[in-house]
Amino acid sequence: MKRVIVDYKKLTTEILSLLVEKFPDGYGDDDIIHFKNSKNEAIEAIEVRSEDAIYLVKVSTRLAYSMENFDEDDDDDFTTSPDENINTEQIDIEDTDDDTD
Repeated sequence: MKRVIVDYKKLTTEILSLLVEKFPDGYGDDDIIHFKNSKNEAIEAIEVRSEDAIYLVKVSTRLAYSMENFDEDDDDDFTTSPDENINTEQIDIEDTDDDTD
């Protein structure tokens, strides 16, 4: 199963739909995962899973806004700019039981 880090600006309708389904009332502090990426930058993200991938979506105020305004019945309202290619960062993440920041 692939693991992908996605910025809110690069969300697809599929990922946003999964987020809204998993967090219908929004996400809380307990849902946020803290880790460092390959550039040793601190990242905060929320996890959502599809059949073939685990997505870590970077947390921001715009993510919350996108989730609140996403209408599952009208996918045409959610678009990205034509110059914004889906650019994801695939990483290997090991499952651990300890909560380290």
